[in-house]
Amino acid sequence: MKKIKYIVFAVISLVFSSCKTPQIVGKTENKEVPSSFGTSGSGTEAEMLNWKEYFRDPYLIALIDTALLNNQELNIMTQEIEIAKNEALARQGEYMPFVGYRGGAGFEKAARYTNIGAMEATTDIKEGKEMPDPVPDFGGGLYANWEVDIWHKLRNARKAALTRYMATQEGRNFMVTNLIAEIANSYYELLALDNQLEIVHQNIDIQTNALEIVKIQKQASRVTELAVKRFEAEVLKTRSLQYDIQQDIIEIENRINFLVGRFPDSIPRNSAAFADVNPEYMSTGLPAQLLANRPDIRQAELNLEAAKIDIEVARLNFFPSLGISASLGLRAFNPIYLAKIPESLLTSLVGDLVGPLINKRAITATYFNANSAQIQSVYNYERTILSAYLEVVTQQAKINNLSQSYALKSQQVDALVSSIGISNDLFKNARADYYEVLLTQRDALESRFELVETKKQQMNARVNIYRALGGGWN
Repeated sequence: MKKIKYIVFAVISLVFSSCKTPQIVGKTENKEVPSSFGTSGSGTEAEMLNWKEYFRDPYLIALIDTALLNNQELNIMTQEIEIAKNEALARQGEYMPFVGYRGGAGFEKAARYTNIGAMEATTDIKEGKEMPDPVPDFGGGLYANWEVDIWHKLRNARKAALTRYMATQEGRNFMVTNLIAEIANSYYELLALDNQLEIVHQNIDIQTNALEIVKIQKQASRVTELAVKRFEAEVLKTRSLQYDIQQDIIEIENRINFLVGRFPDSIPRNSAAFADVNPEYMSTGLPAQLLANRPDIRQAELNLEAAKIDIEVARLNFFPSLGISASLGLRAFNPIYLAKIPESLLTSLVGDLVGPLINKRAITATYFNANSAQIQSVYNYERTILSAYLEVVTQQAKINNLSQSYALKSQQVDALVSSIGISNDLFKNARADYYEVLLTQRDALESRFELVETKKQQMNARVNIYRALGGGWN
């Protein structure tokens, strides 16, 4: 009796020793952010506005609406969400009892000179009737398997899968934000190209008129053939520029068509109003709101939470698991005997307690990997917060600097446009040479291009600050 007690005590000691887990060093995430973005605006926070309220251009709204329905990448991401949802559903089924049914028929011929063969040969089913040879086997019934989740390992695995499902939803929200921003930026780039093309056409008319004047003056021997050729070259250069812009327009249109999920088509737009658009900027709110509103930050936070749960699941692999299996059915060597109950009744109930004892390297490696993945998730979460904060600060500075730059460039354009007429008058009166006229026209063209480019950058900055603050998905 004492020996049995010692054996039981030794087994219990081994079981408890097997439950010890290795020591790991984790990492805690840092959620602290500065109290402000450095500067603050007034009015409604931009990210709180619906994108249809933030972007008021009806053509742009129509494009975004189409993209949210037809964009292939967004639809692919939607299926990723369904996959994650099904994974959570599968995890839920793991800790619930599984009940199935089975049925079958067959036969077995045991060797005569074995214990089973010898017993079958001497067994009488009825008086004067021996066991059939070979022995048929007919049966059917229900069976059940259940791993009792005594440590909540399976429930934690389901919780991790459910958390990742929520993270994929946030990933889709972030994709929506980026998709809206990409379409808006491409749309404003298209409007800018339209305006630059119109400037080129206007400049071609101005240069062509100047060329005619030079030709007349050459006939009057006031200028040489060199002046005529230089003006012709300038006209040809400007005319070639329009084809470069037209190619850029086609590329931007096709980029937008790809985003909205359709084959090449014209993009309806109102380019004439682009120059008069005055970008409206709204309050950026507080950095704490950024953590709550940006989908990529919430996605990183959910992935971090899932990684923490994975550590607990991996730790519980060191603990024994309790499995219960049961079956209930009928079995006989003749189908007629299946109806004879309880003789044909077959039942079983088995409980298993299984746990690791020796050579736990595989589950130890899984445990360490889960810890490393959690540390990675911490760094990714902190990196996402840092990146989001810096994006907002950068776009704020860009908005302020572009506002100052646009005001000065507007004055520059006004001065250079006025100087074109002045240089032409001076050239007609022989008070300026042709080279000054060419330089004036060239500078005026470049300054008008730069002004349109700055306006485009202002509109892009308005889009990017909205994206950086996490607007658009809601």
